Amino acid sequence: MTDRPTTAPAPAGEQAPAAATRVLVLNSGSSSVKYQLLDMRDGSRLAVGLVERIGERTSRLKHTPLAAGGETRETNAPIADHDAALKAVAQELSRDGLGLDSPELLAIGHRVVHGGMFFTEPTVVTDEVIGEIERLIPVAPLHNPANLTGILTAQALRPDLPQVAVFDTAFHTTMPEAAARYAIDPKIADRYRIRRYGFHGTSHAYVSRETARLLGKAPEDVNVIVLHLGNGASASAVRGGRCVDTSMGLTPLEGLVMGTRSGDVDPGVVFHLARVGHMSMDEIDTLLNKRSGLFGLCGDNDMREIRRRIDEGDEEAALAFDIYIHRLKKYIGAYYAVLARVDAVAFTAGVGENAAPVREAAVAGLEGLGLAVDPQRNAVRAEGPRLISPESARVAVAVVPTDEELEIATQTYALVGKNT
Repeated sequence: MTDRPTTAPAPAGEQAPAAATRVLVLNSGSSSVKYQLLDMRDGSRLAVGLVERIGERTSRLKHTPLAAGGETRETNAPIADHDAALKAVAQELSRDGLGLDSPELLAIGHRVVHGGMFFTEPTVVTDEVIGEIERLIPVAPLHNPANLTGILTAQALRPDLPQVAVFDTAFHTTMPEAAARYAIDPKIADRYRIRRYGFHGTSHAYVSRETARLLGKAPEDVNVIVLHLGNGASASAVRGGRCVDTSMGLTPLEGLVMGTRSGDVDPGVVFHLARVGHMSMDEIDTLLNKRSGLFGLCGDNDMREIRRRIDEGDEEAALAFDIYIHRLKKYIGAYYAVLARVDAVAFTAGVGENAAPVREAAVAGLEGLGLAVDPQRNAVRAEGPRLISPESARVAVAVVPTDEELEIATQTYALVGKNT
């Protein structure tokens, strides 16, 4: 049994009324806040927005009131910190009659990147939960502090409202120890919490479920390889709705080639750069996280620009693309072996949903595994989930748009709704 904080909410002022069906989803980054307000009666979005460049000379707030059918409003003015950012968001929502003081607001759901092994499901925030998120900062120094700031600020604005943390790592806690453990001294690993946690969990959970729905089957009857390909990229092997392996590890650096991250490298590269290149740990960290991947290989991390350069004969861009695809194929093959039976391969996120050449190249040559892409279907641009494999394909290949905000809202609503 894990020594994890309880998920039961502590009494916190007045209960939300029975009619409360709205959930505000907050994704707080180091200098930004993304938000969506959803009505969970039907999952519809009432408002979406983004505050960016928080703390800089000129910040930007972009707000779209979808419920009112209004036009996007944009303001450019200094926003000092996350407290000021959330107050500005609350003001924008109030202008549309959707304010944080609305009795229809049930809870606020927060994306938290790292939950370690303590948090295996969405959790109502308590002092104990806050303490554990703080203790996990060393393994998620870029993400957890910002996520925590968003929680604390939202608590201050609505202390009576349940705040729910939904963890990127939670979906991957079902991995068997053989997949989650690194082959290092277990005493050292346990002392410093070194293991493979995985990330993008809300996306992998949502997409694996939606893929099963697309196939007309229950999630527990389907084995899916999910390829979340954005600026950050990860793959997962999902057996019967449960993750059994994923490409990211202790941090989001492991695995696939990404926009600016290297993905898998020989750990000896770090020692070599330190000893021979006389680089500091901070310099190596910056190299592997911010100056590698597609950007490090060819100077671009936008797949559209890379494809344009390839079409013009750019050899550097072509090599970067080939390295990206080679790594992707390796993971498809590896997870095929892990699952033994694969019902579908699902592409999602910005690159996965929009870059037809990536999907075609990733599957090319894997016909022996039952994988193929129909060129006409693959070329179609559409918003919803769709199959891009031929009718005769043994394994379905799908494009399934991810919806992490809806997943966070759904998990938040399911948790708070049953406790109010």
